[in-house]
Amino acid sequence: MKELYDGKTKTVFQDESTGTVWLLFKDSATGEDGVFDPGSNTVGGSVPGKGKDGLEVSQYYFELMEQNSVPTHYLGADLDQGLMQVRQLTVPPLEFVLRYESAGSMCRRFDLPERLPFDPVYTEVTLKSDEQGDPLITDRLCQMKGLLAPGQYDQALAILEKVGAVLKADLAKMDLDLIDLKIEIGIDEAGQMYVVDEITPDIWRVRDQNGQIPNQIDCTRLLLEKIR
Repeated sequence: MKELYDGKTKTVFQDESTGTVWLLFKDSATGEDGVFDPGSNTVGGSVPGKGKDGLEVSQYYFELMEQNSVPTHYLGADLDQGLMQVRQLTVPPLEFVLRYESAGSMCRRFDLPERLPFDPVYTEVTLKSDEQGDPLITDRLCQMKGLLAPGQYDQALAILEKVGAVLKADLAKMDLDLIDLKIEIGIDEAGQMYVVDEITPDIWRVRDQNGQIPNQIDCTRLLLEKIR
């Protein structure tokens, strides 16, 4: 297996004999100062079993997305090994963010109060760059930098909104209210776009019935109780 990329919470491998691409879900979690936070750009610690638990949640949601006509890179999973088989795609360094209400970094950046509702939903695109602090990026700049072709920015946002709708409805059945989420998009040689990476509490925030926002570790455990 050849390592293609090593990220904060996953490593990408390719089987050189077959060309198959795999994601290894690691036990690391994002956060700072001992506090886990899906919105953080740093690794805040490691939790034994987190990787396999995250893979199980991702498997559930990727399959749910496919059932709702949302294209994904998911091809299968080996839960025992913590591996997900995926399509080989080009993934631009972009994150597509959807917000149902103001929270976290958005409040800090724009001096907004927490829990300001958005109707319609608020979407934004950021450049994945820890050094630059993940700045907002426009359609025009994405095209100038060669990250997206004309029309793909809006197409990706349409996929994002559908992911949000499917996810929000499913989480509501578990008495969880979706606050925001972020996804990544991969593109094949024909220009078809797919949701990639993962769909776990590492990419969203929710609020429970008590008004609390569980961290990604606690949220994953809660979900597994519901979906197993």
